[in-house]
Amino acid sequence: MAQPQAQNNNRQTPIRIWNIPVRLFHWTLVGCFITAWLTRDNRYLDIHLFAGYLMAGLIVFRILWGVIGGPYASFRDFAFGWHEVWLYLKGVLNRRPPRFLGHNPAGSWAIYLLLTLGVLIVITGLLGLGGEEQQGPLAGWLNYPQGKLAQDLHELLAWLMLGVVGTHLIGVLVESLLHKENLVSAMLTGYKPAPANAVSAASQWKTGIAMAIIILAGGLIWFQGYLTATANQPYRPFIGPELPDNALWREECGACHLAFHPSLLPARSWRTMMEEQASHFGEDLFLEPDTVAEIKTFLVKNAAEQELTEAAWKINQSIPKSKTLLRITEAPYWLKKHRDISDAIWQNPKVNGKVNCAACHLDAEMGTFEDAAMRLPD
Repeated sequence: MAQPQAQNNNRQTPIRIWNIPVRLFHWTLVGCFITAWLTRDNRYLDIHLFAGYLMAGLIVFRILWGVIGGPYASFRDFAFGWHEVWLYLKGVLNRRPPRFLGHNPAGSWAIYLLLTLGVLIVITGLLGLGGEEQQGPLAGWLNYPQGKLAQDLHELLAWLMLGVVGTHLIGVLVESLLHKENLVSAMLTGYKPAPANAVSAASQWKTGIAMAIIILAGGLIWFQGYLTATANQPYRPFIGPELPDNALWREECGACHLAFHPSLLPARSWRTMMEEQASHFGEDLFLEPDTVAEIKTFLVKNAAEQELTEAAWKINQSIPKSKTLLRITEAPYWLKKHRDISDAIWQNPKVNGKVNCAACHLDAEMGTFEDAAMRLPD
């Protein structure tokens, strides 16, 4: 376990405390958390996921490095109990805390808490991705409601981590002021003033280079779709499930507008719409009885209640059972998702109204409406 060092700046010289892998882990994890926080909107889900997967890899590495990483990086060098943490905090309150070359007792507990929260955030994120989005390695493990619960827990844990990070930053500032040393600079350079007999950590530059190569290679592989995308073939990071199709439905409904997939409205809406096809939003569709029967059967069988996609589940949940909406654009979930779209977008010649879903959704014809497949026109 690390021991406190007597403060004697006249007889101290800089030595390496934080080796390259520890510093690379620290700052990359900072970048992952910031990136993940800024990309919480599902339109940026692929960026959010890369930050999450990278965070998971970093945490696994740090746990291993805590066993084999050498002085100051090893868990045994900052395995402090509650009594030691309490004594250290009392020293802070008295403005005379003992100085540690490595992690101090309070900082060590923050590290363990951050690692634990990180593990929980990764697990709940994967469960939410697999349930609510039906994507990722755990796709299908949970249904949509269970996935939503996992996602809510994921967000709560992220807020808790933000609070711990804030507390950690305050601790760094306080210790820097009390000991008159720049701890941020020490984590950048790796060096801190220490007695002549203090142990210096090896640079571990080979491990650091290997980490950097793996991170960069992972980023290139993950985002390579953007590098090969063209205007005619934009990159879609997530492909939704293949939904049921019907040639007659697509031919008849697609003759005048986008053939809206039946999963976008409840069965009662489609029944009413097909029974009133002679007055379809002011027009007579002149459909033969057999045609009406086949299309109606397809629409009702694959309506929103079947929860074929995330959009279908959320639309169905948002519409009161007592209401029979005939327009998708009147669904509360649709209104919520589009509330920030400006009039300029709706009036854009490439969009020209609220029913031209394909103008912004790359997968509109498929009916899956993945968040990350949305592209607002210029």
